[in-house]
Amino acid sequence: MYLWIKAFHIMAIITWFAGLFYLPRLFVYHAQSEDSISRERFKVMERKLYRGIMNPSMLVALALGIWLLYLQPVWLSQGWMHAKLTLVVLLVGYHHMCGAMLKRFAVDANTRSHVFYRWFNEAPVLALVGIVLLVVLKPF
Repeated sequence: MYLWIKAFHIMAIITWFAGLFYLPRLFVYHAQSEDSISRERFKVMERKLYRGIMNPSMLVALALGIWLLYLQPVWLSQGWMHAKLTLVVLLVGYHHMCGAMLKRFAVDANTRSHVFYRWFNEAPVLALVGIVLLVVLKPF
């Protein structure tokens, strides 16, 4: 059973990260758009991505991760897991920041430039690198 849970946890993480990478990229294009048709199209795409893909995959990834910790409680005493969980908490915060930005775009209240969103889009890359290295290497 453990390997099944782990496999589906990894799939949920991949799906969640796909959304975390793509939504801020949509924000870049949305911030650059100048016509109402484009802006309305981006609003629909962003909402569907966030609600239909990102939220469910985040919840599944977290639930399965908790289940894995339940099955392997010894991990909670290891430093690498503390560091990983810190990155996961930061990632959940990033996810919710994306939701707040989506709401601002939805009411045409965005005040940030496409350059801001280009930089903002890099944060999940750093988290992904850290999480993968911690899980594979278990350095401490």
